[in-house]
Amino acid sequence: MKSKHLGKDTIYQLETYSPSYLDAVKRNSPEEAAIYFGHDYWNAYEFSYLNSKRQPVLESLEIKIPMTSIHTVESKSLKLYLASFFNKKFNDPKKAYALIAKDLSKLLKIDVSVKKKVRYQDAPKCILLNKTVKKIPKNKVIKFEGFRSICPVTSQPDWANIYFYSTSNALEPKPLLKLLKSYRVRGDFHEACIESIFFTMISDLDLEDLTVYGRFLRRGGIDINPIRSMSRKIVFQNFRDSIQ
Repeated sequence: MKSKHLGKDTIYQLETYSPSYLDAVKRNSPEEAAIYFGHDYWNAYEFSYLNSKRQPVLESLEIKIPMTSIHTVESKSLKLYLASFFNKKFNDPKKAYALIAKDLSKLLKIDVSVKKKVRYQDAPKCILLNKTVKKIPKNKVIKFEGFRSICPVTSQPDWANIYFYSTSNALEPKPLLKLLKSYRVRGDFHEACIESIFFTMISDLDLEDLTVYGRFLRRGGIDINPIRSMSRKIVFQNFRDSIQ
């Protein structure tokens, strides 16, 4: 993957807002991804701009990118882009969110939603896979703690808790644990890891319904949380996890 910013030591001048910082990277989703559902929640915790009185405002944003986009935004480029807003004035904060949505939608050629995030829902009640030896019944939320994968560009580890939900089959803990632990010394970008887990489970476990949700730790003030589902009605929202 070629990137303008990721993995490079560069001194940036961020005094002026500019969408030129943004960089699109192609998803490596399998072809069958087109028939499933999902999106990526990007939470940006360090967004600042000037209000109508030219006073600084610091907010958190929720950016929602459909999984059907051919490209997604490169994370470091998004951090630089958002940082360039710090000296830009908005009489109405909604215009700032609309501008970000416009720039990202243009970059990715798909509708991206952006809003201020004030409160997060609590994580759902779940069965902890790490401590389970018995078969887990259907219609239960399952959580795996301590997921680790490796960034293919920087070789740095990424950490997450992974959530699962299925209405079709009970799940055996042992093969699922083996699959999740296999990413600890390899891996990919967040979205690719979740899609890989999703499609492997569908294939190997013969599932007719499945939702997989990765809640990753933030980097550079941004966390990326992909959801992939066989159901159009997705059970998980943009909640806050215990590690976030």
